[in-house]
Amino acid sequence: MGTGTADALREQVRRRYAEAAHAAAAGGCGCEDGGGCCGNVACDGEDGAFGESLYSAEQREDLPEAASLASLGCGNPTAVADLHEGEVVLDLGSGGGIDVILSARRVGPTGVAYGVDMTDEMLALAQQNARDAGVTNVHFLKGVIEQIPLPADSVDVVISNCVINLSTDKPAVLAEMARVLKPGGRLGINDVVAEDRLGPKQRAERGSHVGCIAGALSRGEYVAGLEAAGFEHVSVEFTHEVADGMHGAIVKARSATTQR
Repeated sequence: MGTGTADALREQVRRRYAEAAHAAAAGGCGCEDGGGCCGNVACDGEDGAFGESLYSAEQREDLPEAASLASLGCGNPTAVADLHEGEVVLDLGSGGGIDVILSARRVGPTGVAYGVDMTDEMLALAQQNARDAGVTNVHFLKGVIEQIPLPADSVDVVISNCVINLSTDKPAVLAEMARVLKPGGRLGINDVVAEDRLGPKQRAERGSHVGCIAGALSRGEYVAGLEAAGFEHVSVEFTHEVADGMHGAIVKARSATTQR
């Protein structure tokens, strides 16, 4: 992918999610046009491919409305990651902050939850949502997931919710996750993943890049990429189909336990 194309796709993603942030802040759904982004937890309904059933009713009731309205993912990484009190958690592409807020509550006052997002509008919305939720052990950072603004070996767990498929440089993202994780740290990621039978052209035929389809890795590509970045015990488990041959998936792995 050429630099110009990559920059254009990143700007398209930034603009679309800025619009979604404005919509959520105003009490509306940011993805009502059907395919404008990955999905909307609060607006897709129980039967949607990216529906509200991804989060429990108890979790949703205990969150600011704008956090749910701006939740544009394909899973619930806080359930996948098995978070523990005192851990340091990083959410890549934190959006309106729903997963950061839930993580902050899970790790408790002795833990910390970071969120990284490139969109000013989402960062402002996330900060307001955190204030409304009354959580203080959170930090939202502006940055891109290909260059995470945190030092090496500083994070216990990396989570992400349907964001890595949007990156135009996935090897850089995988390498950055390995860099910031402490030895033995783990990944708990939700993403859209293609069956290995689908090539890039076939994936693009099934949906747009900004809609989390065209840019998805295949299962084999995900496993190979994580292993090349130094991860161990890699697994990619399909959870639900979102298009023909395209699935919401749970991605897990551990960084090497020996010091890099």
